[in-house]
Amino acid sequence: FSKSEKKELLKHFSNIDRSVFAIITPRQVDRGALMSRYSRTDKNMRKVFLDEFLKNQNRGEEFYTKVLLEYGDDSVAELGGAQIAIEGLSNIAVKKIEDRRIGLSYLEKSSRYVSWDKKINGKYKFYHDPDIIKSRYADDYLQACNFDFELYKKNIEPMLKLIRENDPVDNYKFKDHDGNEKSFHKLVNIDSIKSAQRIYNAATKAKALDALRSLLPASTLTNVGITGNGRAFEYLLSILLSSNLTEERNLALAMKGQLDTTIKSFVGRANDKYGKVLQKYLHDIRKNSIKLGKKYAKGKPVQGNTVKLVESDTESSALDSVISALIYEQSSGIQFLQIKKNIKKISKRQKAQIINDFAQIRKNRRHRPPRAFEMTYYTFDLVTNYGMFRDFHRHRALTLERQLLSTDHGYHTPNEIIKLGIEKEFVDCMKRTKNVFQKIRVKMPEQAQYIVNFAYNYPYYMKLNLREATHLIELRTVPQGHIDYRKVAQKMYRSINQKHPSLSKIIKFVDLNQYELERFESEKRTEEKRKKI
Repeated sequence: FSKSEKKELLKHFSNIDRSVFAIITPRQVDRGALMSRYSRTDKNMRKVFLDEFLKNQNRGEEFYTKVLLEYGDDSVAELGGAQIAIEGLSNIAVKKIEDRRIGLSYLEKSSRYVSWDKKINGKYKFYHDPDIIKSRYADDYLQACNFDFELYKKNIEPMLKLIRENDPVDNYKFKDHDGNEKSFHKLVNIDSIKSAQRIYNAATKAKALDALRSLLPASTLTNVGITGNGRAFEYLLSILLSSNLTEERNLALAMKGQLDTTIKSFVGRANDKYGKVLQKYLHDIRKNSIKLGKKYAKGKPVQGNTVKLVESDTESSALDSVISALIYEQSSGIQFLQIKKNIKKISKRQKAQIINDFAQIRKNRRHRPPRAFEMTYYTFDLVTNYGMFRDFHRHRALTLERQLLSTDHGYHTPNEIIKLGIEKEFVDCMKRTKNVFQKIRVKMPEQAQYIVNFAYNYPYYMKLNLREATHLIELRTVPQGHIDYRKVAQKMYRSINQKHPSLSKIIKFVDLNQYELERFESEKRTEEKRKKI
């Protein structure tokens, strides 16, 4: 490169003479187009940039218009990314967005660390669905949602007081300045005392908000940040545009407008003639499924909490598949079927020992089992409260299908609600919700979801392989986890262990204990890290 070329290249690449470099050219469309050119040229990227992009500011857009619209090569749309923030969307809409599993990553406002007691312009933060507001049920809807928030707000301080009285700070030990763990009243260093107070206050606040979040309706407004590639964003927009909910369609239009400012070439087909065909397809899929449901989905809705393993392989078959897969990668050209024939000949005891040997290699839950453990699957039929479902919904390396949110399956009353003495008010709140929900669902079953509280039970199924089951169960049984999903994950483990006692040895870091102040140890670790900063 000439001296002037080198100077120009350093504005767009992290170096000009190494085989590994970062692409720092400002526009996403140019970054994606440059990477895409790898498949059609033997030039290095920096040479391509000088020859094709430097003097043509529209080169990136021209490339994507040609490739996406003329050739339909969707994969190149994965080479450009964007980060987008959405504020003030309902819990119904955010779950629809987070249903997308590939190409998008999310971070959502927590109901555990942030309270929803504040008003904006004199109004609590819940979604006013225009279809409901235009209907004769508007007043009922608004009154029910406001009642939820009033009950939530007025019990935050009483709930905190109850939790701190029942589980006082002196029940726990904290690190003092000398490095020793001591009860709170024995701490002597002022910084250690302040640190202990921060830990305890954060842990008790999380427990209080955990209990009270069951009152919140699905219309509660939240915030979410999304990082993703163009292809995934384009499909998400098509999904939202095909929705029956005004909120989701409006969100798609708003997102499209903002994505056009950064990756316009990547999402151009979301609502063009091709996008509209896809939207119709998605609508027809939904229409056909509803038709089939009316014919075959008969029976009474299950009441209460359910964790049921409904499909799995026999352990003999699962062991043969998993062990064969463990061997395959290192087997010098021997086919999988031949390996499996050989494995079938060894004893069950030997097979169990092989699994146990691999389990012993794992030293913590972040040591993921090898991919071989993806060879056997489990299908769970689940009914849990909606608040808990929102946590399980974050797991995406599995198949999860869910139904419309309703009041048909009863609700879960947290023990803290009973201990606080507000069970009657809680029940009244749930009854009010059910009455209004039943009215709205007759004409607007999807819009009716907005009024349903997090406490109400929600049906869904999950099909996951043993590797993902290990990750989910070990993560969701950690001491700092919410009590609701800890119990469900523990039941899932026991079901797998009963069905596959040998294979389940790989789920080595499941925690089957119960804890009073779940967030305590986690807050202690956070405080220790804070001190080191």
